Amino acid sequence: MKLIFAIVSHDDSQRVIRELTHEGFQVTKLATTGGFLMAGNATIICGVEDNKVDEALAVIHKSSRSRRQTIPMRPDTSTAMAGYHPSVPVEVTVGGATVFVLSVDRFEKM
Repeated sequence: MKLIFAIVSHDDSQRVIRELTHEGFQVTKLATTGGFLMAGNATIICGVEDNKVDEALAVIHKSSRSRRQTIPMRPDTSTAMAGYHPSVPVEVTVGGATVFVLSVDRFEKM
């Protein structure tokens, strides 16, 4: 058995959960916040049999899309202290999924 942790953007989370459950996977959603953009994410946890991992990953891949987004650049401490406050927007990639697949030594449903 494997445990899948999929970190997806808040915008994609409902679609990912809907598609996973439609395919028969049971999921748990945790509301999380990314450290770089401080944007809303969802961490989706899904326990799957070894032979179903690729199927679950395909659903996550199909349901979460990365896209380019322009965001205002936040001055860090070093630039703010130097009196430099950048106002140039920066284009970053958001969305998509970051996925971890872990082996499960023991599973019990109580």
